[in-house]
Amino acid sequence: MLKLAGAAGAINGEMAMMESLWGFKRAGADGILTYFALEAARKLNA
Repeated sequence: MLKLAGAAGAINGEMAMMESLWGFKRAGADGILTYFALEAARKLNA
């Protein structure tokens, strides 16, 4: 849903992706399995 909304210009897809991942971290997750793994890793290393 985030990818589709980002591609349509309805939301900032990159910011929505990172916010969803940070939300899991804030909730106490020790690990996150996601389709965004490579994209998020690239953004965090940039």
